[in-house]
Amino acid sequence: MSDNINIQIDNNSRVPKYKQIIDSIINDISKGKLKIGEKIPSINELSEELLLSRDTVEKAYKQLKKQQVIVSVKGKGFYTAKTDLISKLNIFFLVNKPSTYKMMIYNSFVNEIGPNAHVHLSIYHCDETLFIRSLEKNLGGHDYYIIMPHFRDENQNHVSATEKVLEVVEKIPKDKLIMLDNTKPNIKGNYGSIYQDFKLDIYNALNEGLHKIKNYKKVILVYPNKSVHPYPRRILHGFTKFCSENNLDFEILSEVYEDMEFKEKDLFITIQERDLVNLIRQIRALNLNLGDDIGVISYNETPLKDLLGITVISTDFIAMGETAAYMVLKNKKEKVKNVFKYIERNSL
Repeated sequence: MSDNINIQIDNNSRVPKYKQIIDSIINDISKGKLKIGEKIPSINELSEELLLSRDTVEKAYKQLKKQQVIVSVKGKGFYTAKTDLISKLNIFFLVNKPSTYKMMIYNSFVNEIGPNAHVHLSIYHCDETLFIRSLEKNLGGHDYYIIMPHFRDENQNHVSATEKVLEVVEKIPKDKLIMLDNTKPNIKGNYGSIYQDFKLDIYNALNEGLHKIKNYKKVILVYPNKSVHPYPRRILHGFTKFCSENNLDFEILSEVYEDMEFKEKDLFITIQERDLVNLIRQIRALNLNLGDDIGVISYNETPLKDLLGITVISTDFIAMGETAAYMVLKNKKEKVKNVFKYIERNSL
């Protein structure tokens, strides 16, 4: 064995031997004992030297290749590769859609996690096949897997997970898994989770604004029931529970239509951005007074809604990303309900 490589195998340790090989090689690289491009023993040489099975060494080398710690050159052997990944966490961040809100979570996570991590962002557009393909391709090559489980079925309705999704998620070691945004999938084991309670969140937030909401004659929720990126139906359940318990006249629409039939003291709750824009445009065209003639509440906070004075009900996306980073940095395995806010502005 090369003088520059020092692999220590503790037969009494409960750490798998392939993992001990990985840790030893990474340790030697981080200490400068192994340089970039330096040749390391072959699988056969190392198995003979350490009195380990060839399969054990091969498993270690396979994972080191996934992490880009070593490379194989056909006919020549194995060599150390990039060293910038050695002392850094490798994190796979799987998002269901590239919305402003999801990117707020991702950006706050990256800012909080700091420079000592590589974060690989992947987007699967609520598609089961893309999710499975992306996750399977990256299994075994990262220290943490952070995933947001939101899918659509054949009818474009929201589902939290499918049997195939659960099968591939179960392959992730639970000490490396953090679930974001949606807690519905029934995953076994002790893993981290920062989630929204979509039913109770909207129910509690609207109750905070009841003193203003009760001044309106009808409450209309614009819930897009057919969407490439569908929303949890638990939002509907929380809304209907709120209206029923407070004896409010209400209606559920799938979109804001052109030439809406507005009536004085209608209150609209919108979810998608395009519905909010269409609604505000029509209110202005009819010279109606926002927050007086017509009320508006929007789901999910953005800086633009703050600027326009739109009342919102929203989870704290920045807090979600920061909490996920905290769990990674402190190796926490907690189940945390994310903060959900009612923010009253001039549109109500």
